[in-house]
Amino acid sequence: MNLRHLTPSMALLVAFESAAKHQSYTLAAQELFLTQSAVSKQIQALEKRLGVHLFTRVGRNVELTATGRQYYAEIKEALAMIRQASLQAITYEASDNTLRLATLPTFGSKWLLPKLHDFYAKHHKITLHIHSRIGALDFSDREIDAAITVGEGNWPHWIAHPIQNEHLIVIASPQQAQRHALSPEWVAQQTLLTVASNPEAWDSWFIQNQLDPSGMKKGPSFELTSHLAQAVHSGLGVGLIPHIFVKEEIARGELLSLGEPIQSDRNYYLVYPSQHANLPALVAFKEWLLSQAHLCPPN
Repeated sequence: MNLRHLTPSMALLVAFESAAKHQSYTLAAQELFLTQSAVSKQIQALEKRLGVHLFTRVGRNVELTATGRQYYAEIKEALAMIRQASLQAITYEASDNTLRLATLPTFGSKWLLPKLHDFYAKHHKITLHIHSRIGALDFSDREIDAAITVGEGNWPHWIAHPIQNEHLIVIASPQQAQRHALSPEWVAQQTLLTVASNPEAWDSWFIQNQLDPSGMKKGPSFELTSHLAQAVHSGLGVGLIPHIFVKEEIARGELLSLGEPIQSDRNYYLVYPSQHANLPALVAFKEWLLSQAHLCPPN
């Protein structure tokens, strides 16, 4: 059989898909901005090319034949794949100089943004569009190309590059320290503030300090780490917070720290779906970001 008969034109296939979906030439014509007569002629041309009947007329309507139903199931999937491939090609072309990056708000403001001048100096033609994201990530809506998030690295459907250890440190306000000598035992008696995304952090800290976690007094939780730091500064309680987010405040004496930072069970990662791996802007950003990575004990 001539292969040309097995590869109908896209116009014929799109007309068939629409008519099969709606079971109506009229609705297909409206969807495709054609006349009903034009849709009917395209369906007839497709049936003639294939040598099969795809529709039967029932009154003023049409219905798929058994062959038509089978053909529609296959063609629908094939056209969806073609459209997806076309969209990826358009996205790839548009992403040569643009990267849509999601990041945790506090990580972005405290760690990433102060370093970006170096990235732009090396890649002045690339534009980063930075979005704040907290909680679950979803790349299916195509609003973002990659993200910086925190976790244990168990994302089987994403490519993940570790970029920063998470070391936690206990912080208190200077006013609290003026009245008390800071010690693990003292901390254990205080209201403990937590970050909503890491509710078990205090349990690990109690265990590492050989304290009984059953007696802890957990206070409010905060979605943003920066809000937790502000709450500690106001005297609302003590916090267990990533060291990199409060180094400057501790150095200025606005917050006081207890002991040395301890290694968390989590790290910060650059993550993205495998289909984005070759986006030119993402490749450039990934290489730069990994050159900035700090996967070692904090200073």
